[in-house]
Amino acid sequence: MTPFNAAEYLIDRQIAAGHGSRVAIRYRGESITYGDLAQRVRAAASGLRGLGVRPEERVVMVLLDSPEFIATFLGAMRIGAIPVPLNPLLPGRDLGLIATDTRARVAVVSAERAELALPGLVEGASELHDIVVTGDANVPNTHAWSEFMTRDIESRAYETWEDSPGFWLCTSGTTGRPKLAMHRHVDLRTIAEGYAREVLEITHEDRFYSVAPLFHAYGLGNSLAFPLSVGATTILEPTRPPAPALVAGVLSAEQPTLFFSVPTSYGALLAAELPSDTFRSVRRAASAGESLPPEFFTRFRERFGVEILDGLGSTEFTHIFISNRPGAARPGSSGVPVGGYTVELRDDAGTPLPPGSSGHLFVRGETAATGYWCKPEASRATFRGDWLSTGDTYASTEDGFYSYLGRSDDMMKVGGEWVSPAEVEDVLLQYPGILEAAVVGETTPEGLIYPVAYIVANPGATLNEAAVIAHCRERLAGFKRPRRLVLATALPKTATGKIQRAELRRSMATE
Repeated sequence: MTPFNAAEYLIDRQIAAGHGSRVAIRYRGESITYGDLAQRVRAAASGLRGLGVRPEERVVMVLLDSPEFIATFLGAMRIGAIPVPLNPLLPGRDLGLIATDTRARVAVVSAERAELALPGLVEGASELHDIVVTGDANVPNTHAWSEFMTRDIESRAYETWEDSPGFWLCTSGTTGRPKLAMHRHVDLRTIAEGYAREVLEITHEDRFYSVAPLFHAYGLGNSLAFPLSVGATTILEPTRPPAPALVAGVLSAEQPTLFFSVPTSYGALLAAELPSDTFRSVRRAASAGESLPPEFFTRFRERFGVEILDGLGSTEFTHIFISNRPGAARPGSSGVPVGGYTVELRDDAGTPLPPGSSGHLFVRGETAATGYWCKPEASRATFRGDWLSTGDTYASTEDGFYSYLGRSDDMMKVGGEWVSPAEVEDVLLQYPGILEAAVVGETTPEGLIYPVAYIVANPGATLNEAAVIAHCRERLAGFKRPRRLVLATALPKTATGKIQRAELRRSMATE
């Protein structure tokens, strides 16, 4: 087995090459060099060791994009532990459920999220015995970041291998309960030396700015693996979601050369009154998370002079495996396979289809997760030997370009995040007066998707739309909340009582 530790690859290698004075992170006007970052990563590693974290144990991270995120993530990997970054904007109850699944005993939480996240996190995850909170806030029954980072610093990294358990990333399942995709140490190197160099042609002179957050597989590559692999600079902004004015301010102040975002954000930027030279420093712009509407591609290039490279990636594959190329991007297409990945379209029987066909998308490549933690049925359904079933339906052209047609199931992707209809319906059915609920995706003229809820009231009950929305706001993350409600007298069902969401989508199209 080949010795390899991702933290050494991303940080120690830059120090050994004499790049300690280069700027690794720009964070709200502050510059952190590679030498500074190396010390922070080692301090976080020692802090975790001091709390009793052992190799291959999980460390839950409820962190906004920040230097603390990178120090914790790489500090955990440095000692052979497994960082598990979670969406810091999730309700505490949801965080507690995921933390319970990880069996983690230690969590690190951003001070900005502590008040909202900690009660549900602590209540839901009984095995957590140590919580570190960033910043200077004095939060009862937690460790202060300053205390955590001042333990005796050890310089030695734990001896891991390329295939050692490295990090886990959250994805969503058809039941709405998150799945934890398990990745190896080497996966960070592979995406940095694959897509990032092949498509983006990254160098140490680049400045990376990602609107997609670090807890997301897409953002983790953009803001951590890619820049640190070449000794470049990553620009971190914790505000979620970032308004167009804020994004424009970061672009103006920091002058990034590489920009990463998702279609909903690109749409908001186009809708804002921004100067045509807003993206003057950007040489490459990338999009992922959901299919980029062709209109966005065309309008963005005409207005800002930047070609958006749309691509397809997944949490299971760590980052993008199909992408458009500079100077050859096609509106409405995800592009062509990235080197190291093989793509097939298959029919319902699993038979590979020839170019020019449409079918279920299957992919294989070295960055695939090793499976889902404690989800054997889901793992068997998704990981088929060397191949992975993405759950997407795609069309291919004779010359090898792939275009998204939709999900093979009822899941929908909103703002780059998967939404389970069952989870939203469960919350709606908790509201007094709602008898039945069905959630489907509504597609805007630009091709973006938002949840719409069809609800049936209990006999004699009167539903207040504002009250129902407020009920959802208290229990669901923003991207999961229904954009609108439709009061129905009945829901279409099969003979066995299953709701026919396809019928609801068809009726929506005729409204």
